[in-house]
Amino acid sequence: MLIYLDNNATTKIAPEVLRAMMPYLTDNFANAASTHAFGLGASDAVKKARQQVADLIACETNEIIFTSGATEAINLAIKGVAENYQIKGKHIITASTEHSAVLDVCKFLATKGFEITFLPVQSDGLIDLDVLKAALRTDTILVSVMAVNNETGVIQPIKEIAALAHGVGALFMTDATQAVGKMPINVDDLGIDLLTFSGHKIHAPKGVGALFVRQRRLRRVKLQTLIHGGGHESGFRSGTLNVAGIVALGEACELANKIMIATAKYVEQLRDALETELLKIEGTHINGNTKNRLYNVTNIRFDGCDADAMMMGLENIAVSNGSACTATSVDPSHVLLAMGLNELEAFSSIRFSLSKFNTTDELPQVIEAVKQVVKNLRVWN
Repeated sequence: MLIYLDNNATTKIAPEVLRAMMPYLTDNFANAASTHAFGLGASDAVKKARQQVADLIACETNEIIFTSGATEAINLAIKGVAENYQIKGKHIITASTEHSAVLDVCKFLATKGFEITFLPVQSDGLIDLDVLKAALRTDTILVSVMAVNNETGVIQPIKEIAALAHGVGALFMTDATQAVGKMPINVDDLGIDLLTFSGHKIHAPKGVGALFVRQRRLRRVKLQTLIHGGGHESGFRSGTLNVAGIVALGEACELANKIMIATAKYVEQLRDALETELLKIEGTHINGNTKNRLYNVTNIRFDGCDADAMMMGLENIAVSNGSACTATSVDPSHVLLAMGLNELEAFSSIRFSLSKFNTTDELPQVIEAVKQVVKNLRVWN
């Protein structure tokens, strides 16, 4: 039996989502920008999806910009802020444990004269708010900290971080790719100015995502357009809309909104049961804070075992030893290194990430397989 436990990398498309999007790949194939009846039908479908996404994070529909995914949304947000707010200052703050999409954009901006502060994290993966407070300056224009870490599931105190950023007149952005659809998010309550996420993390297809850009109350965010050519998406992001993908994203958001509490309870029970048994193996340790952590993730270090060798041994079980976006890298996880692990410890860590499609029947096979692989590797070593 094949068992998929790599849901932080991508998720299975939900049947309801697939049903919703299929007509827009077949009969209802029109361009949403066209003014004939076919195009107007596609446009209405996009409008509905925009409302579904907005409802999930409690914002207005004109604050949602559809993109090809979180990486594009992150580029649009950070580069857009940098270009448009550099008169105020050229200082940006982010965390050393961010996804590579954020880190690489910030490193790129550093070559263009921007000053980037990469905040350290504590051993549990959380930011020290006092360290952030000390790093803030009058010329800080943006603070970008992810809501939930993709490798450890650690949840950052984004409401407190946003308040500190606003205290010096900076904008607050969060990469919420691992949070949207899994935990309640109210952008007003949390003080979020910019938010990014991808559909394929919440049972929609790859190739579609969204960017929230605050356009009302408190702070209206202005971004410099990066993609020109038609003025789509309120001028923020030109390009023919991916109607089928957008419909799928909307359906996935509505579905998540309806079943979020029940899903969290179910998946957390699975995760805890798996984690409890795996921690009975001698020389195992959880990486990251266990109190401020999303319900579907456990990142476990297996002393004396190479993670790549473990994954090869777990032939029918899909797990991960880091971010899927750095899968080709031979370097240890930058997240775990930032938390104080040495390279050997980082190379000995495995991420298990579950979803609503996992079952209790899968757990015994996973537990036994991991125990056997660990035993074999330690004998060989």
